[in-house]
Formats: sequence, C-alpha cells, structure tokens
Amino acid sequence: MSMINKEINDFSVQAFQNGKFKTITKTDIAGKWSIFFFYPADFTFICPTELEDLANKYKDFKKEDCEIYAVSCDTHFVHKAWHDVSDRIKKIQFPMLADPTHVLSKDFEVYIEKDGLAERGSFIVNPEGKIVAYEITAGNVGRNAEELFRKLQACRFVYVHGDEVCPAKWQPGAKTLKPSLDLVGQL
Repeated sequence: MSMINKEINDFSVQAFQNGKFKTITKTDIAGKWSIFFFYPADFTFICPTELEDLANKYKDFKKEDCEIYAVSCDTHFVHKAWHDVSDRIKKIQFPMLADPTHVLSKDFEVYIEKDGLAERGSFIVNPEGKIVAYEITAGNVGRNAEELFRKLQACRFVYVHGDEVCPAKWQPGAKTLKPSLDLVGQL
C-alpha cells in the first residue's frame, strides 16, 4: 500500500547532533520540510558513504528550509561512538535519530523484523507532517543526495504551485506542466 500523504505518527526519540544528545519529537518537524533517511546500521560499509554524501549537500537542504534526520535502529550512544571514530561521520551536522525500539522504522514501514534493522528508505515529509515522496532501496545499493535534493525541490514547487506538475529530470527554473483535458490528446 502506498504511503503517499500518510501523516507520520507522534514520536519522541533520542538523537545525537553536534556533540550533544537531545530529544526529537514530531513537534520539532512541524511547519518545515523534513527528510527521514533510514539506513541499516552504524559501523557498516555503504551507510557512511551515503551519510557523507548528505553531509556534503546539507547546506543546500537547509536553504530549502529542510532538516535531514538520519535514522537507524542503533542507540544515540552508538551514533556518538561512530561519530567519534569515523572521519566521514564527523562531517554530519544533522540529527542522527536513535530508533532502538523501532518506533520510527515501523511507522515508516522499513523495519526488517528478522534482522532488527531498517531498510534503506528515503522519505520527504511536507510541513504538514505528510509523506509526499519516498524510495526504498536494497541494502546493497547506496543512494544519491543530489537526486534526493532534486526530488525535494520538485515536491516543494508542487506544494506551492498545486496546479503545476514537474516532469522527469525537472530542475528549478525549468518548464513545468499544467495538466488539463486539452493536453490529454497530446500525450
């Protein structure tokens, strides 16, 4: 079943960010764009490459009024330990959410029960707390922050300009489409 327009449930989880532990709740995401970036586990192989890619693009996401939340089923203590020893993870400035009780991974339907881990899932959540785009990727395939950023920009554009849609490979400033019955015959 599709998760598009599903409002995420209330949650309260621990996070590690900029050398400190803090609590993140659904209230913290209200009114702004969010990326929930699930990955299987800390101290693994593909995950640090993805998180470094996001860290390198983080300023662009922030310019779009979007916060990134990296999420795994590890504790916030494990996030800190990984941050302390990995040069790639030290670059991260966004919150790393701890989900050892699987509250988030179950709500976003990425929890792998037999492994106790999350799938690689990328979710764009609008300011109303609703999922507007998502992608689940096999555990052995890394994701691309540039494409995730492009999707965020398209979702933001459509959110503001509800009567226009973004075609394939759309970039800000490029031509959009205005669906109408007159166009149906041309498709």
